[in-house]
Amino acid sequence: RAALDDIRDDPQVRAVMLAAAGPVFCAGHDLREMRGKNGLEDFRKLFRACADMMTAIVRLPKPVIAEVRGFATAAGCQLAASCDIVYAAEDAMFATPGVRIGLFCSTPMVALSRKVGNGPAMEMLLTGDPVSAARAREIGLVNAVFPDSELSAKAREVAESAAQKSPLTLRIGKEAFYRQAEMRLDDAYEFAAEVMAENMTARDAQEGVDAFLNKRAPVWRGE
Repeated sequence: RAALDDIRDDPQVRAVMLAAAGPVFCAGHDLREMRGKNGLEDFRKLFRACADMMTAIVRLPKPVIAEVRGFATAAGCQLAASCDIVYAAEDAMFATPGVRIGLFCSTPMVALSRKVGNGPAMEMLLTGDPVSAARAREIGLVNAVFPDSELSAKAREVAESAAQKSPLTLRIGKEAFYRQAEMRLDDAYEFAAEVMAENMTARDAQEGVDAFLNKRAPVWRGE
């Protein structure tokens, strides 16, 4: 969370990649650590802190790309699902296995259900069974699957492509995407039309249109 706060308003950071430092993307909460918690308030603090970090990814005004190798389980699956784009190695696995130990993955459920929809989410949540990268691609949890040797290069390619766009436009678009997703259809269109109208008055939008019409590269200023 501290890292997200540090880069939030840094104009030098145009896109974010989350990747494993080892063979597992993220295994979720440490069960031994959780057993050391003392009562309801400790657990509330733990899960609220986790949810706060996931929300910070969604609210970050920059694209966030997950590069998943190995397992992404429980809160690790939540972490991947919270990202804007998810790429996975062929041997990556995803799971919300809490039900197997009597602890339903309720907070991972929030991100997962918004990413894949009710049916696939409930299948994962109610069984706890691991899902392959190929299956995760089918249900929409993963955008694309690559051989392990190609994963980092492919994810970086997309991150660099996003980083070349207007940072203002990316901020406007990402915020609007997640806000409209929670609205009724009519409200979403009304909201999106207002966002697009205001976006069109921005300097970067005017620059982009002019550059397109004059067949030149745009010069973004983020304003």
